Amino acid sequence: MTIGKIIDGKLFAAGLRAQVAEGVAAFADAAGRKPGLAVVLVGEDPASAVYVRSKGKMTVEAGMESFEFKRPDSIGQEDLLDLIEELNEDDRVDGILVQLPLPAHINEAAVIAAIDPAKDVDGFHIANAGKLAVGEKALVPCTPLGCLMLLKDELGDLSGLEAVVIGRSNIVGKPMAQLLLQESCTVTVAHSRTKDLASVVHRADIVVAAVGRPEMVKGEWIKPGATVIDVGINRVPALEEGKTRLVGDVATAEAISHVRAITPVPGGVGPMTIAVLLRNTLVAACARRGIAAPDGL
Repeated sequence: MTIGKIIDGKLFAAGLRAQVAEGVAAFADAAGRKPGLAVVLVGEDPASAVYVRSKGKMTVEAGMESFEFKRPDSIGQEDLLDLIEELNEDDRVDGILVQLPLPAHINEAAVIAAIDPAKDVDGFHIANAGKLAVGEKALVPCTPLGCLMLLKDELGDLSGLEAVVIGRSNIVGKPMAQLLLQESCTVTVAHSRTKDLASVVHRADIVVAAVGRPEMVKGEWIKPGATVIDVGINRVPALEEGKTRLVGDVATAEAISHVRAITPVPGGVGPMTIAVLLRNTLVAACARRGIAAPDGL
């Protein structure tokens, strides 16, 4: 039985962060200041708090300024919008990230729309989404861009390959499909209502699973020699009582004998998201200052 390659997202992300750090040093020399990333955390969600701390640590390690703004979940929407406007006007800040999800009483769409598109390092603003859709240069959501980097590193030229994206969210599924189209793939966007999903997946050279259902994609669905990017991060019960473990949207143990290569969960796409966030912040800083971004970013 042939075993497919495990794609090391941690290793690739470390290389990207090192490349960003070199670009940050060059930017600081040219601009007389460091790029700045502002992260806004509302509430006390433990997972979000851990993620924000990790972002802050890696931002500083890359040589950037890290600005963190923690607000209680009782904050009113207008107060949050006022904070975003202050960050829009702060010249030290090149990137603004509002950690999602937000409390139910706050309109996430309104918050995203309030961010200056030039500082929208999450790539969620409708202006950036629209530019991506028509093929113009834009700040692109971090997770799908990280997925594309891993695919191109593994496969090289993606032109002509058939790709299936499972999931149609604005954060991953839709922008992932747009990026693959730009690489001249033939792209199908599948979802929970797709008929005979197994056969749709089985014809794909590239499968990107971003549906949020534990191990939904079975090994037998995968075309032999396909490359699989598993975006899912799902907590399921572990064998030990009271414990949990992380699994993706793909049944990796089944799929490994079918694939050319696959990303693991954890250690695959996850590390790429923060690395691309740092990349986007550097790119945004360069664009705001009229400085050419480093080649390869």
